[in-house]
Amino acid sequence: MSRPLLITDCDEVLLHMVRHFGTWLRESHDVTFDYRGPDMFNAMTRANGERPSTEEMWGYLGGFFPAEMERQTLVPHAREALVALGEVADIVVLTNLQDHVREARIEQLAGFDINLRVVTNQGGKGDPVGRLVAEYGANVAVFVDDLAVHHQSVAAHAPHVHRLHMISEPDLAPNVPPAPHANARIDDWREAQAWIAARFAAGLPAS
Repeated sequence: MSRPLLITDCDEVLLHMVRHFGTWLRESHDVTFDYRGPDMFNAMTRANGERPSTEEMWGYLGGFFPAEMERQTLVPHAREALVALGEVADIVVLTNLQDHVREARIEQLAGFDINLRVVTNQGGKGDPVGRLVAEYGANVAVFVDDLAVHHQSVAAHAPHVHRLHMISEPDLAPNVPPAPHANARIDDWREAQAWIAARFAAGLPAS
């Protein structure tokens, strides 16, 4: 009999990112990053008030990953929840990073005693989630992510997967509404662990 499957994002789910990215932008590029809003790319401004171009913003992200990943910190209770859920389920980290950053992400998580399979992805997560569920043959699966667009993608391409919207950054979470295509919104891993465990125990697909 197959085990349940948990597919979880990393940044702002397992590891804090935006606050550290903002600090690095200010220190290294004199760019202010107000990450408390829902639109990441409209949140960057230079000292003269101008916004960096979209190309420059993507370049900043490329400069942060992997060179500055050591700044990131563990989300409270995430590791403990993964340990407990890992007793009954398989767990995969599905992270939207370029493929060449995969090994750095694996090492980064291992530094927090999180030793899990990591799959890198670019674009919507619906297709890779569907492929992972098929690969593992899971009778029930849960997907956790901070971005509404990925819940919409999973709802379209793998609707049988339970979708949990989580934003672990406390300065950001109150300003972002629940993802319309998620089944639940929980921003604390202690509550999330119980919700995920209940889905696994029921053994039923998302409705």
